[in-house]
Amino acid sequence: MLADAETTEDAVLGGRLVLRQPKRGHRFGHDAILLAAAVDAQASEIAVDFGAGVGAAGLALAHRVPRLEVRLIEIDATLAGLARENAARNKLAGRVSVAELDIATATPFDFTEKAMLPPGAAHHVLMNPPFNDPARQNVSPDPARREAHMARDDTLPVWVNCASRLLKSHGKLTLIWRATGLADVLSSLSGFGGISIVPIHPKPSSAAIRVIVQAVKHGAAPLVLLPPLTLNDAEGKPSAEAEAILRGCAAMPIQALSGARLRHMS
Repeated sequence: MLADAETTEDAVLGGRLVLRQPKRGHRFGHDAILLAAAVDAQASEIAVDFGAGVGAAGLALAHRVPRLEVRLIEIDATLAGLARENAARNKLAGRVSVAELDIATATPFDFTEKAMLPPGAAHHVLMNPPFNDPARQNVSPDPARREAHMARDDTLPVWVNCASRLLKSHGKLTLIWRATGLADVLSSLSGFGGISIVPIHPKPSSAAIRVIVQAVKHGAAPLVLLPPLTLNDAEGKPSAEAEAILRGCAAMPIQALSGARLRHMS
């Protein structure tokens, strides 16, 4: 466990959650909170957060949805320990658990024994996989940061296949990825349908930097490209929509938007 001097305590969701995380290495950001906001979970369901780090996305989701059970999956023992501490600190330990597992190598038995997740148990899987391309971007000298940010060629399909094993039929996978890699996301979603895409733009005049993609296991609905979320206005001030999500704990109603658009088209 890291000493207090090696960590910071950071408030998210307008101070509703306070999370301890390392000063150096992998630190959560807006991506985790945007990801949590896009998951349309309900009370008494089970959601699984892959690559949970110190728990930012999973804990934000648990805070927003009362009585939701959340399983945090993290490979790094130090981050997993901080995630457990953060769950307890925010009075969520009763329905949030943490398992130390490598998503790339863990077997169905591992998930069942260590995370109480037999195949087909989950209603939702959310994930923010490592997505930086080491051939195009500088590789961090910090091992933890490098592990959390740099994708291997098989990272995305391996994580998606693992999510598919854990999800019930018509369970939902929600992920955030770099916008330039959207084609890779879509090619990895074999066995999924009902795909909805939300582009994330830093400013109105800027290209998208992220995409949030939601897909339904065994879904049959057509792909839907939804209106973008713009984080800041032209002057660089946070947009009202982004503030509602990042500070106000608002949901990003992907399924409602998708259904409304499809009804309009019909």
